Amino acid sequence: MLTQCTDPYQPLEKEYEITRKCIQILSKHNFPLLMVTKSDLVLRDLNIFKGARTVISMTITTSSEDIAKIIEPYAPSPNRRISALQEIAESGIPSVARIDPIIPTINDNERDFEKLVSSLADIGVKQVTIATVKPVRGFFSYLKQTCPEVYERINRIYSDGKWILGYKYLHKEKRLKILEKLRPIVLKYKLHFASCREGLQQYNTTLCDGSAYCRESLSEY
Repeated sequence: MLTQCTDPYQPLEKEYEITRKCIQILSKHNFPLLMVTKSDLVLRDLNIFKGARTVISMTITTSSEDIAKIIEPYAPSPNRRISALQEIAESGIPSVARIDPIIPTINDNERDFEKLVSSLADIGVKQVTIATVKPVRGFFSYLKQTCPEVYERINRIYSDGKWILGYKYLHKEKRLKILEKLRPIVLKYKLHFASCREGLQQYNTTLCDGSAYCRESLSEY
């Protein structure tokens, strides 16, 4: 299964087509593809994905254009990504939405979350995966310089968190509260739910990476 540690559809991909060349080769050998991206450029390669065993995950952190401009200013707008997911689903390719990262007090509002999940259910998404933000070292000092008000709030929320392998995790009880708040909304719309790297796998109804939709084909490898 093809996986990458960064978005396979960086802006330069439009010019150099490195990802496209990789998946062309892999699809010829019937290799399963699991794509995770924030970019609607993924639609360019639908003709390849339709001929391969593919699952596509699209990260949509929020449905709010205003919030998105602040926390992911260089990514396509939420509406463009939702439209891309709809086209992916309508083409018959299993699609997963990653609402990731969940940033406490920024995009964990239940009403806003439900608005997004409702839209995802309407367009045929199979699964919602969430993950809380896990700051790396230097994150808080940068946030303090750029957004002092947000820094005060986020720093306070993470004050009793724990550093694990270079990432600052929310206190487990706070992570649990977020899952218990958001999970029922996903299940209400009859979508599968999963969380990644939260240590709370018992709340998942499927695998967090979306590979469950091509899991049978993986047994060949």
